[in-house]
Amino acid sequence: GAIGPLELLLILATLLLPILAIISILRTAFEGNRGILWAIIVILVPIIGSILYFIVGRPPKVKP
Repeated sequence: GAIGPLELLLILATLLLPILAIISILRTAFEGNRGILWAIIVILVPIIGSILYFIVGRPPKVKP
């Protein structure tokens, strides 16, 4: 059958989350090898790694 809205949302999340996480990792300055470690985690475990990165991995934004 056809793809329903829930399936479409899951497919988009599966494709977009890791891509957005990798872009964010590449644009962020990390201390030491933390950026490389996060990139490896997101590549090996895309969905869980991306969610973990956005929850705990991103450094806080500093407002001037």
